[in-house]
Amino acid sequence: MKKIDTLAAAVEARLGDRVSRIQSSFGELTLEVAADKLLEVCTALRDDASLRFEQLIDLCGIDYLDHGRAEWKTQSATGSGFSRGVERMHGEREAAPARRFAVVIHLLSVTHNWRVRVRAYCSEGEPPMADSVVDIWPAANWFEREAFDLYGILFRGHPDLRRILTDYGFVGHPFRKDFPLSGNVEVRYDPEKGRVVYEPVSIEPRIVVPKVIRHDHRYEQAVKEPARNG
Repeated sequence: MKKIDTLAAAVEARLGDRVSRIQSSFGELTLEVAADKLLEVCTALRDDASLRFEQLIDLCGIDYLDHGRAEWKTQSATGSGFSRGVERMHGEREAAPARRFAVVIHLLSVTHNWRVRVRAYCSEGEPPMADSVVDIWPAANWFEREAFDLYGILFRGHPDLRRILTDYGFVGHPFRKDFPLSGNVEVRYDPEKGRVVYEPVSIEPRIVVPKVIRHDHRYEQAVKEPARNG
């Protein structure tokens, strides 16, 4: 039995239907947990002798707003280059999915030398909310602050939930899929006022072509055929 299957069997024996196994990658077990079971499951993952995930490696947020939808036609990129990106018209964006935001936790068991990935969807509506795991793994403190700053996810029970990467006066959450690439405001020093001022962003959004393959006669079939025949 593979190590990942051994771990999956141990998780199922301890947690049963409180977790569900989803498609895994990179040889790591991935579990999905209901939001109201997150603290219970995480406590068991840390304390149960057959699991013993003592260390939190990472915690991050995910925005599934445009999950599965691409704005570039890349299937034939090798032969034709990427097609030109098209900016959606106002109101063209599809409705946000019911489960838009999620929290993903990566754990390590030093005792058993195995890893697990845990995903829990946040509560629906605005703002998205999830339980803080700081009391289980103190290392989650700044990770949760980062997820709050970049995605706007509120963590219930966090001891000091405030921005950690952006400025105090920053507007919005920059990792959200609907956040404008140019931002909402720009900052500059005003010599007349003698202070830093915030102004509406002046950058005009534009669509660029990331890759262009130009016509080259050296790759014409008629030119390549004689070389093969000779």
